[in-house]
Formats: sequence, structure tokens, C-alpha cells
Amino acid sequence: MAPTRDINVVKLAVEMRAMDSKTVPFLGEFSLQDPLAAFIAGDNGVVDKVVSVGSGRRSRELCVHWKVEHPENFALQYTEPSVYYVTEKNRSKIKDGTVLHLVFSAGKMAEDILLKLRKTPDEKKDALEKLVRLSSDPTFANEFIGKHGMSFLITCLEMAKQDSPMLPLILSSFLELMDHGIMSWDKLEPTFIERVNIQPVAQVAMYINTPTPVDMRTLNSSLTILENIVLNSQRKYTIVEKQVTIPKLLNHISSNKKGEIHQAVLALVNALIQKSEPQKKKWCATLTNRQHRTIIYNNVVLMHNESTSSGSDLAHQLYVLEQLLLNQYEERMNTSMDVNDQDATEKIKELRKIAFESDGEVPSGITPRRPEYKKEYKKLGFKNDINPAQDFKDTPPGMLALDNMIYFARNHTDQYAKLVLENCYRADSHECPFGRASIELTKLLCEILKIGDVPTEQGQSYHPMFFSHDCMFEELFSICIVLLNKTWKEMKATTEDFRELRRALEPDILELIQQHRLRFLVEGTRFKIARGVRAKDKFRYCRLSPNHKFLHYVDGDEKSAPSLDEQFKKISIADIKSVVTGKECPHMKEKAVKKNPVNLAFSVLLDSTETTSVDFVAPDERTYNYWVDGLNALHRQTMPSPQTSADLEILLNMEIKLRLLDAEGVTIPSSPPPIPPPPPNYSFCYQLP
Repeated sequence: MAPTRDINVVKLAVEMRAMDSKTVPFLGEFSLQDPLAAFIAGDNGVVDKVVSVGSGRRSRELCVHWKVEHPENFALQYTEPSVYYVTEKNRSKIKDGTVLHLVFSAGKMAEDILLKLRKTPDEKKDALEKLVRLSSDPTFANEFIGKHGMSFLITCLEMAKQDSPMLPLILSSFLELMDHGIMSWDKLEPTFIERVNIQPVAQVAMYINTPTPVDMRTLNSSLTILENIVLNSQRKYTIVEKQVTIPKLLNHISSNKKGEIHQAVLALVNALIQKSEPQKKKWCATLTNRQHRTIIYNNVVLMHNESTSSGSDLAHQLYVLEQLLLNQYEERMNTSMDVNDQDATEKIKELRKIAFESDGEVPSGITPRRPEYKKEYKKLGFKNDINPAQDFKDTPPGMLALDNMIYFARNHTDQYAKLVLENCYRADSHECPFGRASIELTKLLCEILKIGDVPTEQGQSYHPMFFSHDCMFEELFSICIVLLNKTWKEMKATTEDFRELRRALEPDILELIQQHRLRFLVEGTRFKIARGVRAKDKFRYCRLSPNHKFLHYVDGDEKSAPSLDEQFKKISIADIKSVVTGKECPHMKEKAVKKNPVNLAFSVLLDSTETTSVDFVAPDERTYNYWVDGLNALHRQTMPSPQTSADLEILLNMEIKLRLLDAEGVTIPSSPPPIPPPPPNYSFCYQLP
């Protein structure tokens, strides 16, 4: 009988990458219970202790194997999926068949780079290129920052000229090192911020008219650095406010076609708006200015819609900007009518004048009586026809509803007058009251657009029309109120129809959507496991069993669905503890996966000691929405995706129109019509003579 294998011992391969000479790889075993230092160093005094894998002994002497001294200067490094130093904290990733590299330790690499940064330009450039590659590694970052490397890097930045090829390397390294959170952004000196701003970011001050173009990497890194300062520094962001202006930042959008630059500019603009409350209204007013809004619309919105390669980061920044601009309506939405507000009172009077007085003025010599006002206010559809101001007491929508109504009356006068007059000649039960409808419509739009909500980290859905008009929300209201009146008239609706019918139909529609999601899960989906060159062909296929009791998944390299003969792993739906998405997923919490699409990630958390989670990255947003909805539906939870809300709205509207369709005199059969008989032949091809 073969001896039982120790489960704590793994077989692996290690390649020497610290030396330039070609060496024979190490093939051996490693005990997961042994320290890494012992595996690297071994016993330098006994060279002949190295044994092969087949001998049954554990080979632990890497430095002995390659006959190198000073083992404290060496460390192990993963080769995939991310090239990071192996530490005692992340060593659990070592499995059977793992290939590692023996490289110089993080401490030695940090010392060598700092030494070369003080030497010739060629050595300095070589050191910066190495620094860029290593800065994303948290182990190296700790060593480099611990040796006061950041202070020296800032000194290098201050000495670098604008056209220096080292400037992009310095900024990229600085950004990666700061991204670990080891050093606080508050510790940066004001001179550094001014230096970063003036030279590579907006080409302001002495460099604004320079004939030499700024390197794109320099510009991108600088914008991102300033964004981080604004978001993460409690004291330094005011310095950034003084150094940059939104018009100058938008110039980079109009002068560059790179999506990365557009994303970085919008990210900085959004950060400035979110951080500074006193300047928020001023900046939003600047962005909605026609000249600046057109820059964003023509160069970002239209290009993003037309390009299939635009990244999700750009869509997210457009979503955030749209939400911040819409949130400027929050104050009016939550403002109740004040009886002493003379401006609001005049607006209500103006609504009546535009609708019922062709020239907008009362003829001279005539003093209208109060009862006539009451009758006209009633025709306008106010609940309180004696004092219409009372209709705007409730918040939301508060005074925002009145703002929308007066905008529609002033800017779309013909449509406003037509809408009011049409309802004057309808029966009372079938009229669409303009006042009440406008208030409810404004409230509904505020809910749909989530006015007042903080932008989410995963949001990417934005509306191009909001970047194409000066008064975006008011214009949307104007379109919707006309459409509402048209639909109301076509359906011959009454004021009580909609709420009751929607409430009655919604459960059945949600059940229909849920069945669709579960059928999609039963069909199965091929997910990509990870990103990267080495993992580009790794896939995970997963499907729901037809009885909805198990998830079956298998990993492999095939791009098509696996056959039923393959060995699937099985998860009981009863063992699923919860479903998490985005940054809450275990495989999205590590630095190594920062470039993966967080918005498409979801994980199934299990009540199991063997496997705690099964992780997925959906190939597209539609697949992500369907799987997250389906998994939640299996546990009788609310389907959370925006796709569900959109589907519900479409299906409800269709069903309501069918239910309220004028079918008088039309006989609707109780059973489907019979299928016609098949044709005498299937020769449908026609040959020309």
C-alpha cells in the first residue's frame, strides 16, 4: 500500500529570477507548516542535502540549491494570477503545481532603487521603471515607504522638468504607492500639490501656453493624484481648489480624445463638487453652462455611446456627475410652500394668465372677480381651487413641482395652453388635472432619478439627454407631462385607474420576471475566472438544476458549454448563506484584482467549512443582473437589479394599456385561434422566367 501523503506538503517549482544566469529550476516539496525563511535559506553549510521529489524527503534549501549566499536578501514571488511577494499572510495561495520565482527581497529592491535614484540619469530611469512595476505590491510599498522613499520621490518630482521622460514614471509610482493607504495624503506639503498641479495637470500658469505637449501618462497620473488629495485629505483639498478651475479642466476633454483622460478629468471634477459644499452650487452652475456642457456632451457622452471600447470607469463618472447635478434640485424638492413667498404666489397667478388670457394681461378697466379665479384654478387641476398655494405644502416634491409647471408654461406655451384647454372640455371623471398630475409626476421623477441620494460606487447608468439641455430636469418634466396627457386621453383613463390597477398587476408581473430569471440560470452561463495574460483562457461554467435545488459548476479552458459527462461541483441552494456583489465579494477585496470589473462581480457565500464562497465575474451587465436576481429569487428575496425595475415598468405599462384599451364592440375570444393546416408542399422558392 502506498504511504499516506501529508496534506500539509505541496509539490511546487521555483525558478531563479534574481540572477541573470540561466539555472536549473528547483522541483521539490514545501511544508505549509514551515516558515518561508527556512524554505528559502535552508542549511547553507550542507550543499549536498538537496534531494529530488521522488526521494520522499522534503527539499527546503533554495539558496543551497543554487549555491547563493545571504539568503536574507531573497524572497519568493507568485507568477500568477498576480506577481506579488509571497508572505506569511498570503502563503495559503500556494497549491500543488504552483510555480514561484526566487527574487531579491522587497527590502533589498527598495535599497537598490533608492541608491540608483541618486546616480546617473540612465541608472535613475532604470530605477524608476523598476519602481513602477513594484509599487503595486504592498510588501514592497511598506519597505520603500519605511525607508523614507516617498520624501526622496517628491524631491525627484520637484527636480524633474516638464519634458523629462522620468516625470510620468515618478507620478505613476507615487500614485501606486499612495494607493496602499500606508501614508496619509494629509502629510503632503502644499508645495507638492502646487507642483503637481502647475506642471503636469492643467497646463496653467507658466505652462499654459507651452508649445510642448504634456505626456498623457503625466496628465492622467496628475489628475488622479489631485482627485485622491481632494477625497482623502481633510486639509489639503482647499489648496487644490485654488489651483484648478473647472473650465481649465474641461479644456483637457476638448483637446484630448483619450477616454482615460476624460475619465480622470470627470473624476476630479466630481471629487471637487462632492467635497466642497460652499462651492457646489457655483461649480454645478458652471458645468450646466451651455459652453461647458457642450464640451462634455460632444466629447464624452457621444463618444462613449458610439464606442464599444469605452471603459466602465468613464460611464461611472458620467453617472456620478449626472447624480450630482440632479441633486441640486433637492433643496427645492424639500422646500414647502411659504404663504409669504411673493415670488411663488406670482408664479401661480402667471400659470392662470398664460392659460386663460391670450396676452397674459388682464384687460384694462376690468377687475376680475374672485369666483372667476376659483373656477379657472379648478380647471387648472389644483386640489385647493381657492388657495392653490396649499397644493405645494407637501414635500417632496415641494416647490420643485411649481418650478416645473412655470417652466413648462413659459417655454412650451402652446403645448401648455392646449393641455389645459383639452381638459376643460373633458368630462370631470376623465380629465387629467394639470396641477395634481404635475405634482405627482414631479414626485415620481424625483423617485426614479433618486434626487438627493449619494451616488453609488457601482452605478454606471446615465441619461445622455441630461447633458444636452440647459434645464435638464424641467425639460424632462415637460416631455413627460405632454406624454402623460396623450396617454391618458388615448386610454380614456380616470383619476382612480392607475394606482389600483398597478397595485393589482404588480405581483403577477414580478412572478413572470422571476420565472424568466430562473430559466436563464437553468440554461447556464460561462464566466471568466480572472483577468490577465495567463488566465485569459480560464472559464467557469455554472447552471441551475431544473428542480431549482442545486447549482452545478465546473472550471476549465473550454470556451463552449461543457458536456454533461464532465465532473460538476455541486452546491445546494439550502447551503447558500447570502449573495454579495461588487467590493463585498471576497475576490474583489484584494489589491491584485483592482483592474477587474467590480460592477460585474458577485459571490455566493456558503455555510460550509470546505468552501466558503464561489466567485463569479459576469461577462456583461445583463448576465450580471439576471444571475443576481435569480439567486435572490431562489431565497425569496427581492430581485435588486435595475433591470428588474425596468422590466417591471415596461411590462406593467404594456399590461395597463391592454387592460384600458378601448375594446368596445370588439369580441375577444376565450381560446386561441386554431392552427392553420400545413401547406401542400414546402417549395417556396420562386424562379424567375
